Amino acid sequence: MPVERIFIPEDVQAEELGAEARQELRGLPKTLADEVARNLVMIGRTVDEDPELAYKYAKVALRLASRVAAVREAAGIAAYMAGAYAEALSELRAARRMTGSSEHWAVMADCERGMGRPERALQMAGADEVKELDKAAQIELRIVAAGARRDLDQLDAAVVTLQVPELNANSTTPWVARLRFAYADALAAVGRDEEARDWFGRAAEADAGGETGAAERVAEIDGLDFTDALDPDAEDDEDDSDIEDSAADAVEDDEDDDADAVDSDDTEDSDTEDADDEDTDEDENADDKGAGDEPVADKRD
Repeated sequence: MPVERIFIPEDVQAEELGAEARQELRGLPKTLADEVARNLVMIGRTVDEDPELAYKYAKVALRLASRVAAVREAAGIAAYMAGAYAEALSELRAARRMTGSSEHWAVMADCERGMGRPERALQMAGADEVKELDKAAQIELRIVAAGARRDLDQLDAAVVTLQVPELNANSTTPWVARLRFAYADALAAVGRDEEARDWFGRAAEADAGGETGAAERVAEIDGLDFTDALDPDAEDDEDDSDIEDSAADAVEDDEDDDADAVDSDDTEDSDTEDADDEDTDEDENADDKGAGDEPVADKRD
């Protein structure tokens, strides 16, 4: 059965793929290897902004080269980002069997959570494979374990799970901000709001790219409206609001002018009526005088 392809822009080149992944594709015919590589590149380009699309590219790559570990790994990550946790877990397990690496152990544990199995996630957090992970992966797994505790309504245990020395690490690596944010969120969940506010602030300090949303949480707690200066949509919304306010003010001004014009017309009409009444009174008075006086010639006679 022919593989259904998805459009790939012409500027996407197989050479953009990492050297290690390209090495795994060398066992394929050149044309096929390039096509698989371009699909993998598209996964990388789209997975953050459009994970559903990234997963579609991953499915194409799987149909073309399912026996390549890099393909199974990329498909697993794309499926995870798209919320297809069962498929993600299956692909990551396959990649692990091929490579023997536990690199994505934390993601696999989070897939268990996503499938409604927090107990299994906690079992994975205590497995021997954890010793093989680097610091970043160990922190990610600890965050997953804390989430599993919250899934089980063990809120205080979630706080304790995240109370590690790495919270005070003097670093701006992404896992520091993520750890602090998770800890702040856990504190907020148990009602320790002042401490949560402090740790959200510290997470924001370590989050140079603003990926955790810590700054927004601080603003929310402080009762402020947060506007991301780097978000063009936010600026457009503000401009639209200004335009709407200006339009509303213009309408109000027009209504006030119309009201003043009506009042002016009423005043002029009233003055005109008063003048007409005065003229009528003068005419009546003149008629009354003429009826009471005799002509001068008649008196001489």
